[in-house]
Amino acid sequence: MPPGSIDPLNTPVEKDSFPPGLNNAFLFATFNALSFPLVVSSPMVLYAKSLGASATVLGIIAGMMPLLVIFQIPAAKHVPRVGYKRFVYAGWGMRVLFIFGLALVPLTGTFLNPTTQLALVLMLLFAFNLSRGISSCAWLPWITSLVPVAVRGRYLAADAACVNLGNFLVFLLAGICLGEHPSAGRFSGLFVFSALMGGASLVFLKRIPEGQTQEEIRASNTPVPWREIAGYAPFRKLLRMNVAWSVAFGGLGAFTVAWLKTESGMMEGSILLVTSTAFIGGLSSLWFLGPRVDGLGSKPVLTFSILTWLLIVAVWLALAGGVLAPEHSLLLLLQFLMGLAAALVNMANVRLAMAIIPAMGRSHFFALFSVVGSLALGLSPVLWGLMIDALQGIRFHWLGVEWNRFSLFFAAVAAMFLVALALCRRLDEPEAASMEDLLRDILIETPQRVWVRLWMRE
Repeated sequence: MPPGSIDPLNTPVEKDSFPPGLNNAFLFATFNALSFPLVVSSPMVLYAKSLGASATVLGIIAGMMPLLVIFQIPAAKHVPRVGYKRFVYAGWGMRVLFIFGLALVPLTGTFLNPTTQLALVLMLLFAFNLSRGISSCAWLPWITSLVPVAVRGRYLAADAACVNLGNFLVFLLAGICLGEHPSAGRFSGLFVFSALMGGASLVFLKRIPEGQTQEEIRASNTPVPWREIAGYAPFRKLLRMNVAWSVAFGGLGAFTVAWLKTESGMMEGSILLVTSTAFIGGLSSLWFLGPRVDGLGSKPVLTFSILTWLLIVAVWLALAGGVLAPEHSLLLLLQFLMGLAAALVNMANVRLAMAIIPAMGRSHFFALFSVVGSLALGLSPVLWGLMIDALQGIRFHWLGVEWNRFSLFFAAVAAMFLVALALCRRLDEPEAASMEDLLRDILIETPQRVWVRLWMRE
């Protein structure tokens, strides 16, 4: 280190404050959130639909990112040799190059047919998600080495706020940009914007202080006892619940957008404006139950969230079955609840994993936890897509509902959420509050606190 420079890792800081330079991590998260949703979520789904993608292809696009998380396992052994910052920076830099490649695909319509363009999109998305899957293995260890234990909860809350705010803003921008019947040039412009925001995020990524890798972690000839890890009873129960939850949740983002486009006839811009409400729901989760999870425990929050998902999917089934009309107000409420419930599940799920995983072999437990959940989340939309394509010609009425490929899809998803709910009730969390305590806090104590604050202000 040059004379006179300051080492952020060795600079004394208060145990309840962020270390110097960590503000760059929040700026990186914000600009990154202005970039990646355009190429891995609804805008890419809409572009693929414009090229004639089937439900199976949409499922592959939706599942590609979580599936390629599996490459974290072989990549992790190289992180101590390369260093956290260099490892992540290299992977994120490659991602930006592939986004620029995606931006060129819509411009090839003058000499390539839609099928060939779709093949190029899938190839570039695979490369994009592969570089992410490899490099992301260094991100959490890097941040863990930088952020003091006492403020990690505050860091995660602030990081989630940056991500949800960035996602909300970029979906608003995408909705306004695409409008009705978007041209290929508009999609190309969105992908160029994504690449530019990704490049800007690299500037702040490079300014984050380097973490100290644990040099004592080296390759060992002793095989990892994966069977014993998976057999640990509380952990095994959590894995089973995560698989059921991931199978149910995995296809909802892509196929609700597909239903809005193909069945309700909504235009691309309107779809993105409606779906942006989900990120407001994600932001609201920080206020709704975020401060209470430590006191109530994860199990009742997971139960409440899965029950909310059952209600959400029931409304989608009613929409797909012609029982309800797709009014904008109803769709906005659905998207808000989807963002809120998804954020609550993620928050409570990770907290419970941190609580039940033992100190011995912790890194291997978390690796298995991440990969199993991501594989289920990645395979889920592919399987749902195959089912939707297979049921394409089915239409019949029963119990006042039109049963078609989408209403049958939502019914099957609801069945999987019921399985996840049953497995959730079997989770081990000794100090968790009861469901009655959670409802009392939400329905009685929280409104009372709000009224008291308003009364005191008067």
